[in-house]
Amino acid sequence: MSPGEGGGWLQRHQRPLFLFASGLSTTGSFAGLTAKGWILMAGTGNPLLLALHFAALALPSLVVSGRAGVLTDRLGCERVLIRSQWGLFAGAALGAMAIPLLQGVAQVVLLLLSTLVVGVSSSFEVTARSKYCSLLVERPEQVAPYLASFSVVFNVGKLVGPPLGGWLVALSGPAMALAIDAASYLVPIATVIWLLRPHRELEQRSAGGAGASLGAAWRGCGPTLRHVLRFTTVACLVGFFHPGLAPLIAAEVVGPSPQALGLFTSVLAAGSIVGGLVLQRNSRALSERPALLLGGCAVAVALAQLGMASVSGGPAALAMALLLGAGTAGLLAGSNLILQVGAPMALRGRMAGLGQIAFLGGGGISGLVAAGLAMSMGLPATFALLGGLGLVVGVLELGRKGALRLRSA
Repeated sequence: MSPGEGGGWLQRHQRPLFLFASGLSTTGSFAGLTAKGWILMAGTGNPLLLALHFAALALPSLVVSGRAGVLTDRLGCERVLIRSQWGLFAGAALGAMAIPLLQGVAQVVLLLLSTLVVGVSSSFEVTARSKYCSLLVERPEQVAPYLASFSVVFNVGKLVGPPLGGWLVALSGPAMALAIDAASYLVPIATVIWLLRPHRELEQRSAGGAGASLGAAWRGCGPTLRHVLRFTTVACLVGFFHPGLAPLIAAEVVGPSPQALGLFTSVLAAGSIVGGLVLQRNSRALSERPALLLGGCAVAVALAQLGMASVSGGPAALAMALLLGAGTAGLLAGSNLILQVGAPMALRGRMAGLGQIAFLGGGGISGLVAAGLAMSMGLPATFALLGGLGLVVGVLELGRKGALRLRSA
């Protein structure tokens, strides 16, 4: 194959290459997160510590996602993407070193610090990647289905990673799962640096000054996208706590072993894949009806939570977990899709940052609230309370804004 032929092949296949590299690192990441969650649950049995672990992953978005969006639009998405991927590798490596080197409280602290570094870096990576995807397509109408494809790939990683992490913990200890997590980040780094050929000439960067701020993006994105951000935040506050409490939920629903945790999170991921596939195949139509998409997903999440409150475990609980995964996948991926498709190129980095603040920040706070409720009133009552609130939020959105339309930028 000549250099010219190689360049042509890469140009034609760069989108699946990027998807594959991202999926591989996602699989390793969820294997590592599963291992960390099991270590914290087995060592302390404290649900608040589990929520703190998820908050360390999610809450940095409240602080840094805005800055990530501003830098993405000013410096360029590819540059920010590569730097954030190195940050992910460094954070995962800290977790891998915690197991053989430390014990007790010091080990817990380093594991939480590892997750915090990953959370900060991930906020930059997801923000830059959302805009970077627009440079890998040949035509503007390909942006929506390509972005939706990342939801499917992400959730395939969620499906494969947790059981992989559970089995690695059971067979060879948590150090192996965390080492694989760290190594997996090297694949997308190498792919972006050496293999991809993005259309850099299409990127629009913002100039300095007040016009490049997050506030300017909020004011300039229009009322529809502002409503999408507000609704996503509220929906996540009442319905996106299950990632942080997955070990606790799995222990009550399936069993206390790491394999049980892997099964529960895999069922969640299977539901997320279903939700992602539905979104991918109908991406253009659904992105034009933001309230219908997001309100419907919020109702699905609420019904799943109410179902979890009323069942005592077994297949029925796993069926509710499947619905929960489908609803949250549609909510999160749908929100990002709408924000990217509906925003001009010069604002897409900052809109991705605002989206991260909405669903990861809301989810991090939701996990802490749900953990406190679970400790005081029990997990079933927590599901019932937050599910009821989520149902009201979703039904009101469908009733009041169901006819809302979005025109692609």
